[in-house]
Amino acid sequence: MMTGVLGITDFWTFVLGTVAIVLLPGPNSLFVLSTAARRGVGAGYRAAAGVFVGDAVLMALSAAGVASLLTAYPPLFMLVKYAGAAYLGYLGLTMLRGAWRRWRLRHDPTTPRLIDSAEPAASRTPFRRALLVSVVNPKAILFFISFFIQFVDPAYAWPALSFLVLGLVVQVTSALYLTTLIFGGAFLATQLRARRRLAATAITGVAALFLGFSVKLATATAG
Repeated sequence: MMTGVLGITDFWTFVLGTVAIVLLPGPNSLFVLSTAARRGVGAGYRAAAGVFVGDAVLMALSAAGVASLLTAYPPLFMLVKYAGAAYLGYLGLTMLRGAWRRWRLRHDPTTPRLIDSAEPAASRTPFRRALLVSVVNPKAILFFISFFIQFVDPAYAWPALSFLVLGLVVQVTSALYLTTLIFGGAFLATQLRARRRLAATAITGVAALFLGFSVKLATATAG
């Protein structure tokens, strides 16, 4: 494998792989989309900012060798993945509870139409919740453990610069994709506000996906 500029091996392979991985549905993109649908463009971007910070944390840990540490010590990886799985499962159950409440009150004209009204006030913190979702995201964890670090030449004198460039590629790709989802979510919100049954069904579907991500993370392997 040839070493390219700034100690990066196969840069364009990394770019193509990153685009493909970012476009795969995952907790980050789903959370941003659902937040924008529930609370609008501003809240969607606050959630996206949480994703950016969370991904930056994972990239920094990967560059510092934590990814290799997780691979070398299976009990530590198991602790991280089960904690993450529990949080994603909690999010899924919270959404299911909100969907059930909306379904029960679908004929009540006094019930607010916004999807977010079904959630407790304490949960309406898109940046913080997106940050947590990002750092326990099974797709991101496995990406940085098994894919990201492969494109940095360990013999390069300034590997931190290589990680920085690769990180910028990831963040720019993610920003473009999440922006599309945010405005798509805002459009979706206009379709759901007057359709309470559809809104409850949509929330249930999102909740089921988060529960699926929880199971996926719980069964993930470090290598």
